Amino acid sequence: MSDLVLTEGIGNVLVATLNRPEARNALNPELIDDLSDVLREADADPAVRVIVLTGAGTVFCAGMDLKAFAKGGGKFDGLVWFFRDGIGTPVIAALNGSALGGGFEMVLACDLVVAAEDATLGIAEVKRGLFAAGGGTTLADRVPLAVALEMGLTGDPVTATKAERAGLVNRAVPVDRVREEALALAGRIAANGPLGVAMTKKLIRERRWAEPDEVMSVFRSKDAAEGARAFAERRTPEWTGS
Repeated sequence: MSDLVLTEGIGNVLVATLNRPEARNALNPELIDDLSDVLREADADPAVRVIVLTGAGTVFCAGMDLKAFAKGGGKFDGLVWFFRDGIGTPVIAALNGSALGGGFEMVLACDLVVAAEDATLGIAEVKRGLFAAGGGTTLADRVPLAVALEMGLTGDPVTATKAERAGLVNRAVPVDRVREEALALAGRIAANGPLGVAMTKKLIRERRWAEPDEVMSVFRSKDAAEGARAFAERRTPEWTGS
C-alpha cells in the first residue's frame, strides 16, 4: 500500500484520506486501486463500524485525473464496484473542499455527507464530452429530478449550502469544523449495535421491508440480548457484532 490513501483508526471509526493534494486528489489508477483496497479491507474488518472519507489539502476530490486519462494506459474502473453497490459499513464523506466529477460520484456512494460551506459539488463530465458513468446519473435518487437534470445537463456545480437545502448534504459547516462534525456523527453511529446498523443501512438503501429471516438474524442475535440487558442494567452495551 502506498501513501496515496492515509488511514487512521479512532476507536471503531476508520478515517481514510485521499492524499494527492498536489493534484487536487484527482483519481488516477494508483489512487483508485489503493482506495478500493482500503474500502474492501475496512468493510471486512468487524472492528471498523464507520468509515470517514476525506481529502488532504483544500479539495476533497477533483474527479478523474484527465492528464493521466489522456495519456492512456492504466485502468480507471477500479472503484466502479463501490460507486455502484457501496459497502455494508456506513461511510461518511467529510468534504474538506470541492467534490467534482468522479469525486462527486464518490460522495453519492457514501451514506452521509458533512461538507465545508464553501465547497462545491457537481458532475461536469458533459463539459469534457463525457457523461457521469460512475453513478452521477443516479443523482435523482438523492435530489429532486429537476435539480438532478440541471446539474447533469449543464455540468454546473452547486454550493454545499444549496446541496444541504436539496437534501444531498447532511451538514454544511465551516471548513475547520468538517472533521470534528464528521467524527461526531461517526461516533454516534459506531455506538449502536453493528448488526442493527448494517441491516438498517441495507434496507433503507434497498427501499424495502425486511424478510423474516433478516428480522430473526438481528432480533435473535447476541447483540440484541445484550442491548436489552444493558438497557435494564442502565449501562453502555458491549457489542460483539454477533
